Amino acid sequence: MKSDSKAVNTSSSALPIDVAVGVLINTDGEILMAQRPEGKPYAGYWEFPGGKVEPGEGILPALVREFREELGIEINPDETRAWCGCEYVYPHARVRLHFYLCYAWGGEPRGLEGQQLAWEGENIRVKPILPATIPLLEWLSNSIQTSATAI
Repeated sequence: MKSDSKAVNTSSSALPIDVAVGVLINTDGEILMAQRPEGKPYAGYWEFPGGKVEPGEGILPALVREFREELGIEINPDETRAWCGCEYVYPHARVRLHFYLCYAWGGEPRGLEGQQLAWEGENIRVKPILPATIPLLEWLSNSIQTSATAI
């Protein structure tokens, strides 16, 4: 699939938008993917849930707020750890993505903004995947395998 987006370094002149992104991992090792709703850029594409960090807001508090607003769940900050970050340029925006791995939360995730949700195992079935998410799926697979062998 061809993409009009590309990964960039931080020397680009446009200021990035900070985005808090959470990877929910259930007890079966599945990850939660969310489909972008109609009316948003890349509508219909699948991604990890999250959203923009508000001015003056920390990354983890933004993730807690976004999960409450978008999914109706409360994540446990003690069971959530910073994982990685990257910048990506889409035709409509430059984003700085801050990824967290979330292992515990209260409630059952549901799409409160009309988005579809899917728990996915090692072989991701949902398509199309948001371009910035694609390399992270491989990194995530390696990260989970490394964590499992360290136990």
